[in-house]
Amino acid sequence: MSSTEPSGAPDRASSAPPRLTLSSFWHDLPRAGKLLLSVVVLEFLGTGLVLPFHVVYLNEVRGIALSDVGLLLAVPPLGGLLVVGPSGTAIDRFGARRILMGTLVLLGVGNVLLAAATTPLAAGVALALTGIAAGVSWPASQSLIAAVVPRELRQRYFGVNFTLLNLGIGIGGVVGGVVVDVDHAATFQAIYLADAASYLPALVLLAVPLRHVAGRPEREPGAAQEPSSYAAVLRRPAVASLMLLGFSASFVGYAQLNAGMPAYARAVGEVSTQGLGIAFAANTLVIVVLQLAVLQRIEGRRRTRVIAVMALIWAGAWLLLGGSGLVPGTVGATVLVAACASVFALGETLLQPTIPALVNDLAPDHLRGRYNALSSAAFQSAQVIAPPVAGFLVGHSLGDAYVGLLVAGCLAVAVLSVVRVERQLPPGVNGVRAPAPLEETAPALADATGEPFAGPVSGSGGA
Repeated sequence: MSSTEPSGAPDRASSAPPRLTLSSFWHDLPRAGKLLLSVVVLEFLGTGLVLPFHVVYLNEVRGIALSDVGLLLAVPPLGGLLVVGPSGTAIDRFGARRILMGTLVLLGVGNVLLAAATTPLAAGVALALTGIAAGVSWPASQSLIAAVVPRELRQRYFGVNFTLLNLGIGIGGVVGGVVVDVDHAATFQAIYLADAASYLPALVLLAVPLRHVAGRPEREPGAAQEPSSYAAVLRRPAVASLMLLGFSASFVGYAQLNAGMPAYARAVGEVSTQGLGIAFAANTLVIVVLQLAVLQRIEGRRRTRVIAVMALIWAGAWLLLGGSGLVPGTVGATVLVAACASVFALGETLLQPTIPALVNDLAPDHLRGRYNALSSAAFQSAQVIAPPVAGFLVGHSLGDAYVGLLVAGCLAVAVLSVVRVERQLPPGVNGVRAPAPLEETAPALADATGEPFAGPVSGSGGA
């Protein structure tokens, strides 16, 4: 399906798109996109196997002091943040496929070393390798997807990819919980080795069926003379604002879900570890069940406004978390934390298809790696800053201030998205469909939001 195909009579130019189904999406997807999606569940099943058990493995199985474990687990995000800049340059120079293959190898090696690690030094080396690989893999994978998936299908692709990712992590977490036993180190070694093996199908896929895809990127005409430093990229229209939006969304979003929310739930809401497990399971379930329906609802809408709605939903989620502090240690507190994670998941289904699509639709091909690297750096910077902020506020009995900060931050994200970012984005990048038959003859035709259409936009979002 192409954005340049006739869309029918003028009065139907902004009508709702055909109902999105998995079969229609799969039919429209190029072969390379289908192959990339085919290994997502398996790859992240391995991630789910080990994700909940790093602290248990290093502390209870390997006997590393809990204080040292905390320092060790700070190594991966720090390593990823340090290499994200050079990785963007490397992606643009050598191609996303080659760089992604290197990260898969590093992830496998890192997990094998972690399975054998018995000292803090050995564990630190293994975690550094996995952190570096993870820091490079996000911009590399986003760039590769953008290289093989047409613009009009990217938002759908990112949404479906996110669903499969969560499905893999969810299944892996359940399997890992059944397999591991703190009295038998071999059970933990087995899941880390299984995680290492989970990257092999993707590696083979990139090395054989997709070996001709996304090699050295071809520059656009005249692009060789353009400045390509990160400073020059940030000076391009809308880039700095979009990166600020990504940082802000990450700060009030994922960084808090992974660190601040559990800390608040335990210290203020007095929710059990089993209750936290239920909350995260509910989070995954909502994403898997609702993502396809959400994709249908947001198709053809302005992505900045979808992000604003997401921010309001997240504000509601944090208010539910705050409610758990009013009934600490009760079933009600557990229900409120689970509700917080579930509502937050609804917001995730809005964010994950839109931010990557915005970044990659805005980026020219020869700078795609740098754009995705900047986006990754924005998200990871928030992941480094947010946990200490949450820890300080919750640890100093300032739970109300913590919830208030998150709610205010979500409202700021909504305003930033609509008031600043939306004004700087071309309509096509922002997901607005241009009625192709009338682009040249009726430039003043109103678009799907009722605003004047100022001219043709090539490759606009939507199907």
